[in-house]
Amino acid sequence: MTQHLPQTVRSDARDNRARILDAARAVFGEEGLSAPMRKIARHAGVGPATLYRHFPTKQALIAQTFAEQRRACQAAVRDSLADPDPWHGFRILIERICELHAHSREFADAFMTAFPEAMDFAADREQTLRAVGELARRAQETGQLRPGFIVDDLILMLMAHQGLQGTPRAARVTASRRFAAYVIEAFRAAPETGAPTPLPPAPRLQPTHSPSTP
Repeated sequence: MTQHLPQTVRSDARDNRARILDAARAVFGEEGLSAPMRKIARHAGVGPATLYRHFPTKQALIAQTFAEQRRACQAAVRDSLADPDPWHGFRILIERICELHAHSREFADAFMTAFPEAMDFAADREQTLRAVGELARRAQETGQLRPGFIVDDLILMLMAHQGLQGTPRAARVTASRRFAAYVIEAFRAAPETGAPTPLPPAPRLQPTHSPSTP
C-alpha cells in the first residue's frame, strides 16, 4: 500500500493545480485580475496553503493561467517576422493579436497592465513591440505601410480594442475582427476604396453593466 502513496500524492497535487488554474480563469474572467487569491482558493475547493504552495505569488498564478495565450502571442510574433511579405506579416500580426485579446480579455489586461513584478508579461510586451517596429520598418520600405506609423500606434490600438471587453464573447469576437480590419486599412499607405473586406453583420453589442454603473 505504501508503494502507491507517492504516486497518489503526485496525482492529488496535479489535480489541485488543475483545479486552481481552472478557478483562476473563471474568477479572473468574472472579476478581473484584482480578484483576491482567497476567492480563487474557495472556487477551486482548496485551502489557501495549498494555493500558495503551488503559486507562491499572485503574479505566478497569473503567468501560469495565461501561459497558453502567451505562447500563442509569441508564435504570432515569430510567424509575422518570418513572413516574406512584410505587409502581409504586419496585417496578420494585428489580426492575431486582436483575436487573442478578444478570446481572452483577462490576458489582454495582463498584457497591458504594468505589474511591478510581471517580468514575463513585460518581456512579452517588449517582444511584441520590437516585432511591430521591425515589421513596420520592412513594410514601410515596400511602400504599403503609411510612413507616419509608429510603434506607439499599436498601444493606442490595443487600448481602443479593450473597449470591446465588456460585451458578450460572440459579439466581442465578431466586433474584434471588424475592428482589426478597419485598423489595418487605417495603417495602409494607400487605403482601398470602400470598407475593408465585408464580414458577417455584427450582433448588436450589449454592455454587461447597466447604464448607471460607473
